[in-house]
Amino acid sequence: MSKFKAFLKKKDIEISGKRYGIDALSAMAQGLFCSLLIGTIFKTLGMIPALSFFTEIGGYAMAMSGPAMAVAIGYALKAPAMVLFSLATVGYAANTLGGAGGPLAVLFIAIIAAEFGKAVSKETKVDILVTPTVTILIGVGLAALIAAPIGKAAMWVGNIIMWATNQQPFLMGIIVSVVVGIALTLPISSAAICAALSLTGLAGGAAVAGCCAQMVGFAVMSFKENKVGGLVSQGIFTSMLQMANIVKNPKIWIAPTLASAITGPIATCVFKLQMNGAAINSGMGTCGFCGPIGVITGWFAPSEAALTNGAAALSPAAFDWIGLVLICVVLPAILSFVFGQIERKLGWIKENDLKLDLK
Repeated sequence: MSKFKAFLKKKDIEISGKRYGIDALSAMAQGLFCSLLIGTIFKTLGMIPALSFFTEIGGYAMAMSGPAMAVAIGYALKAPAMVLFSLATVGYAANTLGGAGGPLAVLFIAIIAAEFGKAVSKETKVDILVTPTVTILIGVGLAALIAAPIGKAAMWVGNIIMWATNQQPFLMGIIVSVVVGIALTLPISSAAICAALSLTGLAGGAAVAGCCAQMVGFAVMSFKENKVGGLVSQGIFTSMLQMANIVKNPKIWIAPTLASAITGPIATCVFKLQMNGAAINSGMGTCGFCGPIGVITGWFAPSEAALTNGAAALSPAAFDWIGLVLICVVLPAILSFVFGQIERKLGWIKENDLKLDLK
């Protein structure tokens, strides 16, 4: 057993929740961003006659989502070059065979293929043959066996959430908004979770509300401590920057979470906000404005996953635009600021509890 542990350490194979559930998952989201999400944006831009060339570019980017996810996962697992390059094939197979639930299939299969590839890497004199052979055969073999079941399971869970949200928009608006919003601030990837579950429609809208509440909420309520730098870094990049402060004082998380519990059901019950762009947008919030962009692209050109769930293109009215701005920016800002001030007066939030090191 000691020799086996020494071998794993030598190969940097770390079987842990952090390595697989945080590092790999977060990297997968980045791979999705650089392929499916950006491709969706390009295809939407291509609807403008003068920019029609973006349609083809977007198609190329979207087609590479499987390889991009797998390579990103391999990078997070510190895979050697030969393993990393071989994962492109694994990702393509897993994503294709996994169907709409492909991202979850890619996550599981790419991790296994990468670790086996790392195990044999540079162990023989014909590494250039052995390493890609082992990585690809294990990855594609697993994809053939389990990608479809994993994809169907992910779709089943996602469909239940979306069905429940349609049936009980108020209650599920709160639950989805709060849970996905919390996931966004935690050191895991809410975007990858939403993509894996193919979360679109009304449930996707609630997820967008929750994520925006966390990012805009922390940005506004901590403006006193972090000024413009904090406003931008949290409001446009990530609220995860507050995790160290949350560990020190969990009460600072109350204000943006309460805001998400309010904006979620307003999104589902009042504005009927639906996120019918790429499912990854549901878990992005205001990061790069991807949440609102996903809603907008979904209005004009629904994603394949959204179309499967019954979405259709529409011409948004003024009410839709007003709802988007209120849910994504205005209400989270006002609510989090008010709740934050109440917490400060109660002594739950003290001076510099929200301070970030932005140097």
